[in-house]
Amino acid sequence: MGKYTAIDDPSAHFQVETYTGAGQNTSVTFSGNSDLKPDWLWLKNRTADYAHAAFDSNRNLGSAVNAPFLEPNDTTVENSNQNWWNSTNNGINTDGFQFGSVSEHNLNNLGSEYVAWAWKCNGGTTSSLSNTGPDSVVQLNSDAKFVIGTYTGNGSNSNVKHGLGETPDLLIVKRRNVSTGSWAVWHKDLTSAYWLRLDADVGQASGVWDGLDPNSEKFFISGGSSNVNISGSDYVFYAFKSVQGYSKFGKYYGNGNADGPFVHTGFKPAFVLYKKLSAEDWVILDNKRDPFNTAETRLKPNKNKADNTALSDLMDFTSNGFKLRSSSATINSNNTDYIYWAFAENPFVTSTGIPTTAR
Repeated sequence: MGKYTAIDDPSAHFQVETYTGAGQNTSVTFSGNSDLKPDWLWLKNRTADYAHAAFDSNRNLGSAVNAPFLEPNDTTVENSNQNWWNSTNNGINTDGFQFGSVSEHNLNNLGSEYVAWAWKCNGGTTSSLSNTGPDSVVQLNSDAKFVIGTYTGNGSNSNVKHGLGETPDLLIVKRRNVSTGSWAVWHKDLTSAYWLRLDADVGQASGVWDGLDPNSEKFFISGGSSNVNISGSDYVFYAFKSVQGYSKFGKYYGNGNADGPFVHTGFKPAFVLYKKLSAEDWVILDNKRDPFNTAETRLKPNKNKADNTALSDLMDFTSNGFKLRSSSATINSNNTDYIYWAFAENPFVTSTGIPTTAR
């Protein structure tokens, strides 16, 4: 019998951290594995209604004090006009990140509370993939099965090599240089070749992917779609594959009851993002904003709102998945499909047979 998981320490690849803004020279150190230098860093002000901000090392995170960011809650153009990072290390440490002397884009306001979600890829080291369609520049974390990539659209029905080496379970694409083009999300449990908008509360729809699902080499892009393929426009993408004991991309079926379904992930979650397949908000819950059950402190990727703790969307994080504790339409409508993606705090059982504990 093989190992239950190849990743005994999920915090080597993904971590959640909270911090309090100081207005200047704020250093945030991850509390998990000390060798997680973030390649995709997603920050949100929890205290006030400010935009989400997402950085990655394909787009100079760790290489420039004004590394460009995108806002997951809207279609805004990539912004690199602000020097938020500490100049001695361009803001990125081997175990966290560090702001400079000024507060920019409300990521380090004095006294405000924040959350950071951080993924490790390949330290910003990329390779180029030649293609009959647009060439891509990718970095791969082969253990966590995570790719960050960029490409330039050609305007024709085409394809892009993703570099994952397996068919993704989740794919996210965003136009960078023009403020039209939504965050296009493909998930393996959507209707075939459908997509969702990360920046909106709308349901799944056809289009964007040229009528095709990704395969083990490529994903497909519709020519002329502002979301994925305008000629000369620059795009960034993120691709994931589930890893036993570390990550899971799946769906569940709501029952409309406060005694909601249990969803088996094979690990104790650190992070769960879910979305109804019809019109409804996206929601993120995590183990740092709610270290004890039930998890109820919500942030919505499609909105700039602060933390919401109204008792409507409730979830227990268990040793091997999550249990819904609400009949709210956002999380558990009767006879309704939801997709989710989740990352682990601990695998249910390590490769040496050590089980995790419940919260």
